[in-house]
Amino acid sequence: MSELLVGPLLRHVSDTDATIWVEASEPGVVEVLGQEERTWTVLGHHYALVHVTGLPPASSTPYAVRLDGEQVWPPADDERPAPVIRTIDPEGTVRLVFGSCRHATSAALRDRRYGSDSLDAYARRLTGSPATEWPQALLLVGDQVYADETSPAVQDRIRERRSMQEPPGEQVKDYEEYTWLYHESWADPEVRWLLSTVPSSMIFDDHDVRDDWNTSAAWRRDMQATSWWEERIIGGLASYWVYQHLGNLSPDDLAKDELYQQVRVHDGDAWPLLREFARAADREADGAKGAQWSYRRDLCRTRLLVVDSRCGRMLEAGDRSMLSEREWNWIEEQVEGDYDHLLVGTSLPWLLPRALHDLESWNERLAGGSRGPRVARWAEKLRRAADLEHWSAFRESFDRLAALLASVGRGERAGVGGRPPATVCVLSGDVHHAYVAQAHLGHSVQSPVYQLTCSPLHNYVPGPMKAAFRFTWSRALERATRLLLGSVSGVPPLGFEWERREGPYFGDQIATLTLAGRRAEVLLEQGVPGPDGRPTLGHRFSSMRLD
Repeated sequence: MSELLVGPLLRHVSDTDATIWVEASEPGVVEVLGQEERTWTVLGHHYALVHVTGLPPASSTPYAVRLDGEQVWPPADDERPAPVIRTIDPEGTVRLVFGSCRHATSAALRDRRYGSDSLDAYARRLTGSPATEWPQALLLVGDQVYADETSPAVQDRIRERRSMQEPPGEQVKDYEEYTWLYHESWADPEVRWLLSTVPSSMIFDDHDVRDDWNTSAAWRRDMQATSWWEERIIGGLASYWVYQHLGNLSPDDLAKDELYQQVRVHDGDAWPLLREFARAADREADGAKGAQWSYRRDLCRTRLLVVDSRCGRMLEAGDRSMLSEREWNWIEEQVEGDYDHLLVGTSLPWLLPRALHDLESWNERLAGGSRGPRVARWAEKLRRAADLEHWSAFRESFDRLAALLASVGRGERAGVGGRPPATVCVLSGDVHHAYVAQAHLGHSVQSPVYQLTCSPLHNYVPGPMKAAFRFTWSRALERATRLLLGSVSGVPPLGFEWERREGPYFGDQIATLTLAGRRAEVLLEQGVPGPDGRPTLGHRFSSMRLD
């Protein structure tokens, strides 16, 4: 009998339909609420994305998953609430939960540095709450899996398959080993239930592939010179497409996706199709036409625009950009329209502590050769060692995003008779602490513009790094950095300022955005051990009105 290995994951949900993703142990037919989809195969793994249609708006519909007629989810003995599909209420409140950087719970069992998994804790809270209080969306902004920092359990499996003495050693090597990471990350019972009943959206960050992924053209050349990188990047992008990206897309987008339509009807192993796709997607950073990983979702009167800030970078000298021109044009089209709130999801924060921002922009110029090749080599080493690779290290892209958000805030993208949104928020992770910063883009910008950063869901921050982050937020360091670099960096002056409103907060944490009409509020909470030793959300860092 076929078994459900991973999932179900409730992914895209609108007012009348939904998609549900599964991985099964054998090929067969997956059925949800009377809608059927045959599995397709990649290297012995069997997947399906079921499109459920005909759901009433603003409804809550329990569902089960059947493989070849046999119910495999929910388990017969499961005491948690039945998984449901809650369709969008066009006039309702939107609750969106977000965070990043989550090691699988099992990865912490032999390492006391890891605290309480905040995603696990959030799931436990929901099992005791009425469905009317469950969020409409879960956004995971990067580092769903750690390909370069594997758990002891995954390392044991690697030893059974290949020699750990050969590169890449304890890191994953290819598609098959990537599947182990997703199985481990999503097999936690609480998180598995959460993903089955709260619609999720995702985007990758560096550790989904490797630390410093696409930080520079020099980094790419170093990786491409190794014996193992090609299989790693192909496996990483192909598995991301299967496990994360497909569920990000709406049914209309899926219908237009040529690769998905080929794969779902492919007779036999679809790996050759995915392998060629992944190879082409990776070449985009070298200037070739690649894939688009950015996407858009509309939740009632809220627009969620999730931006790829990793794979689609342009890295060659003279063309260094966070995104290709083609993707920039697409993003500028997506912010057009009438909505109450704009949320821009990007794994890397747009607004950093000002001192760190200035350092990254200065480093970009030095690494680009403004002071000669010897200084450029030193700056490149510093860039990788200190992770100086955020939006501020792509200064032209930083400025372009600022200009775009300002135009939204002035109402220039709302069309005739439209008005600016009540809030514009950039949602990010990566930096292993949480904070709220507000940008001041000029008197003509009517919408308040925020950077909301929440990280990690489940990871740890060494003490010296905590101290460093706190120091970078200090006014004294900000003034000293401006004084030191202002006259010698050669970096163009900024046209706006920003201020920290909350944070920095440390620990495993999760954020909730509540959007009701034109009102907006963000809540930051920390995962802590409960009375039974299991994770619970026991501390509220901050609750802040944004509108």
